[in-house]
Amino acid sequence: MPDVLSAPLVVEFPFTRSLGPVQSAFLTGLRERTVLGVRTGDGRVLVPPVEYDPVTAEELRELAEVATTGTVTTWAWNPAPRRDQPLATPFAWVLVRLDGADTALLHVLDAPGPEAVNTGMRVRIRWASQRSGAITDIACFEPYESEATAESTLHSGEFADPVTGIVTPARLDYTYTPGRAQSAYLNALAEQRTVGERCPSCRKVYVPPRGACPTCGVATTEQVEVGPRGTVTTYCIVNIKAKNLDIEVPYVYAHIALDGADLALHARIGGIPYDQVRMGLRVEPVWTEGARHPDHYRPTGEPDADYDAYKELL
Repeated sequence: MPDVLSAPLVVEFPFTRSLGPVQSAFLTGLRERTVLGVRTGDGRVLVPPVEYDPVTAEELRELAEVATTGTVTTWAWNPAPRRDQPLATPFAWVLVRLDGADTALLHVLDAPGPEAVNTGMRVRIRWASQRSGAITDIACFEPYESEATAESTLHSGEFADPVTGIVTPARLDYTYTPGRAQSAYLNALAEQRTVGERCPSCRKVYVPPRGACPTCGVATTEQVEVGPRGTVTTYCIVNIKAKNLDIEVPYVYAHIALDGADLALHARIGGIPYDQVRMGLRVEPVWTEGARHPDHYRPTGEPDADYDAYKELL
């Protein structure tokens, strides 16, 4: 049996969103060293602010400024910070109810050790030296001896040059181990073959294999070579260029039912204008030298498959 594969994998993309008036005022306020919450109909002040009351679903627009000092309501110690976390040294994750607020804000507390942290301790905001209108404008919280105050004041939410949108990088680092079935599948792809596994109960062939039948729930071990040709079952036209992907838009991504398989896999379609791709198009893989998987699929020149031949795989 070949060795089970394992490799580090990174999933990373920028998450972009526009801001409504409440979130815009909150983030712009942070840039200006001002913390804003939103007042509900029953007089509570929510920090961070939300656009709708979580209890009544009432739309909320009345902004209130709260203090930059507050009280820790709960905490957890982080002895080993990870990449891109707010502090490079060990710190505490804390929920802080700022003076004048009725809810707690999640952030980090710079403390020498867990023995220096406790529920009920008083803290204050340490502002970042460079601020852009993001939650990271609060560099962290730090211990601060002071009396608690309970007042908040109305605020118009108006600032010069308001923040109207944010881009947040999302990243997930992990080690992927595909297991026996997918390791065999990937090893076969390196030999320019496509291998699935047949369910001993329903006799369907699944590609890529998962080691068990998704319908019957029984283990699959019988390997079946499928393709290499197949049929386009459904597809979409991609018009937005992905970062670090050297493919010009528009292009087509499709589900392809390989001959002999009972599950469609997805791949890019090339060798044909994007507006000529269609359901039923017969395609074959195109390999590049040294690649472990097909670069794309192209038309074979065969007549289109009859709809009844692939309708169960839509």
